[in-house]
Amino acid sequence: YTGNMSRTAWIVLATVSVSIFVSVIVLVFVPSPNDATRKSFLSKNVKVFLPPVGGSVRNEFTAVGEARGTWFFEASFPVQVRDSTNNLIGRGIAQAGGEWMTADFVPFTAQVTVENYSGPAELVFLKDNPSGLPENSDSVSIPIEVLDVQ
Repeated sequence: YTGNMSRTAWIVLATVSVSIFVSVIVLVFVPSPNDATRKSFLSKNVKVFLPPVGGSVRNEFTAVGEARGTWFFEASFPVQVRDSTNNLIGRGIAQAGGEWMTADFVPFTAQVTVENYSGPAELVFLKDNPSGLPENSDSVSIPIEVLDVQ
């Protein structure tokens, strides 16, 4: 085939191939504007992937992330939603998605429900502490916006 293709055809083929290659690289490795504004929360004990920091949620939503196994008791830990004056306006239970009796990170999902509220709030993840001892307590929180959706 090389004998039948003109030099111009080779140049066009090479140019198209390089353009396709560059386009694929850009699509795979350059985040979209929406991805750039979505920020995961990462701490030494908890990683929250959804909702993103400052993200908007409905009155029922799913939180997704990972927590150290030490945060779970019987494969779960509590989740709360609090308004700007620290009133409890919603809650859920984070359930382990894997073996939780470890010090490593364990995936979790939490179905969270917010009652009769819209506006800025804090999504609070509480280390389960069946002992009630203050030295075993821990929590992390991220800002969210609860949408007024009926």
